[in-house]
Amino acid sequence: MAETPVLRLVDITKRFPGVLANDRVNFDLLPGEIHALLGENGAGKSTLVKIAYGFYQADSGEIHVHGKKVEIRSPRDARRLGIGLVFQGFTLIPAMTVAENVALFLAELPWLVRPKDLRKTIWEASQRYGLELDPATPVWQLSVGEQQKVELLKLLLAKARILIFDEPTKVLVPHEVENLFRVFASLREDGYSLVFITHKLREALTCADRITVMRQGRVVGTVRPEEASEESLLQMMFGERLVEVAKAGTGRVPGEPILELRNVCTKPIGTAPGLEDVNLTVRAGEIVGVAGVSGNGQRELGDAILGLLRITRGRKIFLGEDATHWPPRRLIQRGVAFVPEDPLAMAVVPWFTVLENLALLDPRRFSRLGGLALDWSGVRQLLRAGFAKLGLNPLPERARAGTLSGGNLQRLTLVRELNRPYHLVVGLYPTRGLDVRSANAVRQALLSAREEGKGVLLISEDLNELFSLSDRIVVMLKGRIVGEFRPEEADLTEVGRVMTGAGVVHA
Repeated sequence: MAETPVLRLVDITKRFPGVLANDRVNFDLLPGEIHALLGENGAGKSTLVKIAYGFYQADSGEIHVHGKKVEIRSPRDARRLGIGLVFQGFTLIPAMTVAENVALFLAELPWLVRPKDLRKTIWEASQRYGLELDPATPVWQLSVGEQQKVELLKLLLAKARILIFDEPTKVLVPHEVENLFRVFASLREDGYSLVFITHKLREALTCADRITVMRQGRVVGTVRPEEASEESLLQMMFGERLVEVAKAGTGRVPGEPILELRNVCTKPIGTAPGLEDVNLTVRAGEIVGVAGVSGNGQRELGDAILGLLRITRGRKIFLGEDATHWPPRRLIQRGVAFVPEDPLAMAVVPWFTVLENLALLDPRRFSRLGGLALDWSGVRQLLRAGFAKLGLNPLPERARAGTLSGGNLQRLTLVRELNRPYHLVVGLYPTRGLDVRSANAVRQALLSAREEGKGVLLISEDLNELFSLSDRIVVMLKGRIVGEFRPEEADLTEVGRVMTGAGVVHA
């Protein structure tokens, strides 16, 4: 007899305003299995697992756990059934220790908790699965990868046996991804069943026992890795052949400086380093890439340019003017476009619709009757034209931004930011967490900006992306620029050594 699935979702349908997120989806998870859920951003993956966890309720369909039909109306119901979900955004309290965060999550603790016993339990579990965490460490001192381990420990000690990970590698560097997959293998050996959402083909092929592909809210098919290839999975994800982005115009001479940072310094904030004597120029018609291991000042560099972080010493020159202390609004009005890694937190209003967020592009442009009305037909025209320029289908105009996937939010941000007058684009990890097609759309938009004579500053931890797009690459280490390279004259290993401090080069 075939094994009874530990989790089975039957004909799951879920609608949000303007969006059919899941359309009669069927999915099952077998005992002791790692099951990858693959699909482009907006395919309905996160919605599906959030229904299994009780975060959302399906409009129709059934959920079966260990062969029995169940009602899951809340995460509490899911946890009682042994289902745990590690969200993309962690739910930890930074000021508390690992042990204290775990204790807050556990429902069956006695009313009087002996800290020594709790720390021992956490230590034993972390050692068993290679999580390597000190229970006494404050969470704010942990890296992103270590915080993810705390989230997993919470589920393990809460006795969850069905573990769901929503894009767990999105915020991890390569060696952390390898460590996570080793943890997955240990959990599988102990009989846990795992679902992990990804859009990275190699991850699914490397670590999964089965791969289910979703497209436009539906399941396209389920395959085993040995039966699939990257090309066949792409065909299932998109139903079409993807064209790789190609950089044109190598060796071209850039124009006049658009942005200059001259000996710029900022104060450290918490564990984040301050900038120290940063000198950087971005010229018209060039892409300058910024490489570095996470936490070495790249985000602070972007914030200082955008006016979100105060410059304590040095100067910032934009279009020949001293913009050192300009507020963000003035920089935006003068022509700085921003494509962030987290549009929901930094670029859109979650409770506004797609159309309303686009109208925020330039209220004066769409204002009518002295501000008493808006030219909605003009906003709709921008929506259609902007997405056509990216080679993507437009988003449902009535969908609220907060219900969109990360990829669709990034598409919305691109259309809004790059369809107004601008001179400089600042991309802060703009393709992190995006599927192949969405990432290609972002990269093509940046290349188009370059070809139109705009300046582009691309901050990324993906060296392949930086090498494929950039005219110059600078490397940041501990808040300083410690090296500068031209992609055609360097290799990944050389840049990687400088990123880790093993081979610092002066720019």
